[in-house]
Amino acid sequence: MEPRIGVYVCHCGSNIASTVNVEEVARFAQDLDSVVVSRDYKFMCSDPGQELIKKDIRELGLNRVVVASCSPTMHETTFRRACHEVGVNQYLFEMANIREHCSWVTEDKQEATEKAKALVSAAVRRVYYHQPLQSREVTVNADTLVVGGGIAGIQAALKIADSEHKVYLVEKEPSIGGHMAQLDKTFPTLDCSACILTPKMTMVGSHPYIELMTYSEVEEVSGYIGNFKVKIKKRARYVDEDKCTGCGLCQTKCPSKVDSEFDAGIGKRKAIYTPFPQAVPNIPVIDKEHCIYFLKGKCRLCEKICEAKAIDFEQEDQIIEVEVGAIILATGFNVFDPTPIYQYGYKRFDNVITSLEFERMVNSAGPTDGEIVLKDGSHPESIGIIHCVGSRDEKYHEYCSRVCCMYSMKLAHLIKEHTAAEVYEFYIDIRSFGKGYEEFYNRVLNEGAIFIRGRPAEITNIAEKPEEEGNLIIQFEDTLIGRQRRLPVDMIILSVALEPQPDAEAVARLFNISRSADGFFLERHPKLDPVATMTDGIFVAGCCQSPKDIPDTVAQASAAAAEALAMISKGRVEIEAATAVINESICSGCQTCKLVCPFGAISFEEEKEVCRVNEALCKGCGACVSGCPSDAITLNHFTNEQIVAQMEGMLV
Repeated sequence: MEPRIGVYVCHCGSNIASTVNVEEVARFAQDLDSVVVSRDYKFMCSDPGQELIKKDIRELGLNRVVVASCSPTMHETTFRRACHEVGVNQYLFEMANIREHCSWVTEDKQEATEKAKALVSAAVRRVYYHQPLQSREVTVNADTLVVGGGIAGIQAALKIADSEHKVYLVEKEPSIGGHMAQLDKTFPTLDCSACILTPKMTMVGSHPYIELMTYSEVEEVSGYIGNFKVKIKKRARYVDEDKCTGCGLCQTKCPSKVDSEFDAGIGKRKAIYTPFPQAVPNIPVIDKEHCIYFLKGKCRLCEKICEAKAIDFEQEDQIIEVEVGAIILATGFNVFDPTPIYQYGYKRFDNVITSLEFERMVNSAGPTDGEIVLKDGSHPESIGIIHCVGSRDEKYHEYCSRVCCMYSMKLAHLIKEHTAAEVYEFYIDIRSFGKGYEEFYNRVLNEGAIFIRGRPAEITNIAEKPEEEGNLIIQFEDTLIGRQRRLPVDMIILSVALEPQPDAEAVARLFNISRSADGFFLERHPKLDPVATMTDGIFVAGCCQSPKDIPDTVAQASAAAAEALAMISKGRVEIEAATAVINESICSGCQTCKLVCPFGAISFEEEKEVCRVNEALCKGCGACVSGCPSDAITLNHFTNEQIVAQMEGMLV
């Protein structure tokens, strides 16, 4: 069938029309080969704009369409759907980006108009050689995998499970709860963190549609959207979960003590332990690295006193295989270690602690029973809180961690609540952006916290005046008065940054997703698709995507659950037709394409000694096409003929 092309140039309000002479571009397009009609319109993406295309297809018999407007990321789907609704294959549509690629980056109106003509000419030449392609659909497994058992993972798992769909919740620690379980109270409402989190944890532990896998990690992921196969390594607890009653007797008698990770190292735990009293599941785990039996071959005291006979030193790791349709990553964040910031004296001076260590200290269930004490056991009379430690700093992390200002003010409130100490907040800017946050800032001001604008240069214990003896001295510039000052305090709290987990790179590779420059997992689009990733069927939620507070984390987790449920309820997903195709008669079986494919979409068939493409995994990136030495691979919708025609059109 002879191509009959319609060209439509969008004004995009004034975004394009203020720089490009759209009427002139439309007249130019009318004279191009095989163009039947060329029009310009104020907003092509609007309903009247789409109706204009549909009307011309019906009345003029158009079988190919070019729209010159914004980025295909924004509206390619919109125009493809409009074409499809009136019987034109969606792949017989082409979009020329004359906004981002032209009007927004070119100041001279004449130059912008000429460039727009070239882009339209290229699109017309290219669409001439387009072929109708058929998208395929695959069924979706109704089960979901949630990786990470913090508040984000808990929220996502509960939302999906409440719709009576199976969820596998995998957590690498012995208990779910994440960092939120370590907090004393939450801003700005000062709710007890455990009080609002524990009910959700309990619901997860007892939910009939959630299979909880703690002390476990994902080892391998294969498959594609709707049909993922996942291998999960369930590490040996050396405690039989079915027999254990959670009485805790084994922990009280264990002779081995080590630093508690849950208490941020300021408290101790036993070699057999549950991380905290409200742990879910409330089943202890034996730390093999510190257990006397595993180190020296003797002891086994826990086994002797366990009335339930739940201790099992012969237990081994298990590999569990599951099949799921969607995956939600909620692996959370890590707390910045301020040790490299030598001038702040962390781990060099007593009573310089991190914000998380203070959270455990002030918590009534913490190692000091909620009492704020110095290293010598006395109570502080003055405390300095330093904001942005590791954040907004080119040497460490350039980004703002978002929560530091607010949790620093929460700590100031808790100090005032527990002691009569003076509190000094050293800040760069106060960022109280959320609901009720500014009001909380004013509350802390009224409670007597003293705010000093300036980032401290150094912390020292060298006194220059008698009144500084025995104190830590903060040296800083007060930028509001333009003076260098010294302030003696008894304790210093470093408000540390939120950063990606140490294994973020390995996790990204495992799930075949990308990371942004700051190291967090990269979303598909920061505004329009903030929970999806470039790998279809895999979503992100919470602080693994970027630093955020608890309300935003819960909201994003609910959004990720909604995305997964949308797939599940539909029961099928459409697979993009613009994928690679291998001509087996030419393929030499060298497997170069398999090596360069970033999505693992190519496999080698041993029997025929040729490679094959899994169309459900292929994203049409073209890496295999450029890498194939035999020229055996063609990329649908991006053939050599189409690309060459596009380049020739650009040069007209």
